[in-house]
Amino acid sequence: MTDEGGDGSYEPVIGLEIHVQLRTKEKLFCPDHTGFGDAPNTNVCPVCLGLPGALPILNRDAVELAVRASLAFDCTVHQHSVWARKNYFYPDLPKGYQISQFEEPLATGGTFRVEADDVSGLDESVDIRIRRIHMEEDAGKSIHDRFESATAVDLNRTGTPLIEMVTEPDFRSPGQVRAWLTAVKQVLEYLEVSDCNMEEGSLRVDANVSLRPVGSEPLGTKTELKNMNSFSGVERALTVEIARQQDVIATGGQVAHQTLLWDERRGDVRPMRSKEESHDYRYFPDPDLPPLKVSEDLIEAVRARLPELPSARRARFREEYGLPSYDAGVLTARRPLADYYEDTARTSGEPKEASNWIMGPVLAAMNARNLEADDFPVRPAHLAELIDLVEKGTINRNVAKDVLGRMLEAATGEGAESPAVKTPADIVREEGLATVSDAGQLEAWIDDALSAHPEEVARFREGEARLKGFFMGEVMKRSRGKADPGEVARLLTERLGKA
Repeated sequence: MTDEGGDGSYEPVIGLEIHVQLRTKEKLFCPDHTGFGDAPNTNVCPVCLGLPGALPILNRDAVELAVRASLAFDCTVHQHSVWARKNYFYPDLPKGYQISQFEEPLATGGTFRVEADDVSGLDESVDIRIRRIHMEEDAGKSIHDRFESATAVDLNRTGTPLIEMVTEPDFRSPGQVRAWLTAVKQVLEYLEVSDCNMEEGSLRVDANVSLRPVGSEPLGTKTELKNMNSFSGVERALTVEIARQQDVIATGGQVAHQTLLWDERRGDVRPMRSKEESHDYRYFPDPDLPPLKVSEDLIEAVRARLPELPSARRARFREEYGLPSYDAGVLTARRPLADYYEDTARTSGEPKEASNWIMGPVLAAMNARNLEADDFPVRPAHLAELIDLVEKGTINRNVAKDVLGRMLEAATGEGAESPAVKTPADIVREEGLATVSDAGQLEAWIDDALSAHPEEVARFREGEARLKGFFMGEVMKRSRGKADPGEVARLLTERLGKA
């Protein structure tokens, strides 16, 4: 969106606030359930409702998840941080304040680099600084479309543990934002910090955007964008808002400091309220909660348990297994899939064949059944065995695909009690699917195919060489895919070459 060169050209400056719901079973300060989709106002108690005399008790699991995320994004985790009350009044905030962190957050000073080769839509690698990561509890949910003339309030989400990641204003285009968010989401999923389900509100993004003259250091007046329910929606909303601000400046107006709502259906933004400053929230330390103390031992224990992150795993797959960048990107998109691939590659000793099988028929089967790799019934050891049968010539690739389908049927069909009930070798042996290389049997199938198509034989001998593929198909059909393709091709050449 930058219009470079010449006076009057402006560039966008964008920063993000990312709210991430932590993957805990209980809320941040009470034992209520955090599951999505339960009946409204059933997962509540005196603590999250803010009833008099109810005192908060901190969820240790939430703290460890927050520390894990902070370390993964290269932040400094502080051993001392302070809980604060963020005061505002809204129907879905029953206490009249939100417990958050302000002046002394859990973590500060991170950087997250995204390589252009790792994320589609990114022209060049970007380093985005992370100003802070702090913990807080979520508010409830106001539902505006359930009743004609009223707003309903569901307080189930009240008190759900979150982290908020605040970036520096380092983005210069909506495309950068979308690509970076995609990479952040992938890291959070690898860490098992959050399920990052935007439809359920587990990951929410607010964006601050302003324009400034190209080459200028001071920032322009910013607006905040809310109500963006997908990364594509974030990109579209930013594009629309940047164009709106450009029009305001071009016509001599001044951009107002305000919060805007993105309307996905109409594809535009509308004012929500004037933008608040921190003093509007009257932050002060929560008198019911002592400062959060995170020991160095805990920080180092969490650091030691961090998994290999996606960018490092992509690089290792390229180097260790010789995979192209595209394959490495697909196979590391989700941690269970990367684990599945690595187990298969190591067991089979055929990393590229493992990649081809997983990116092809295996992923197609997973998607058709809406399964993650760790729930896929054909386990890596059996897929490796199937690859080995093909590599040894026991079966050909087409038969192998059929065997994979039969394994899935055996594992998921009615009455199946355990995954992969039959191994590939079992199915090949019991159903007689091994490749046939016996010349006598192959010639019998070839004779049958040629006898059934005398006109095509004559046309081939008159010069229609492409018909050889037709005959190959007819022979393979008669053999139910078991004929050795190489031998069939050789015998066909000999037979059809005769006058």
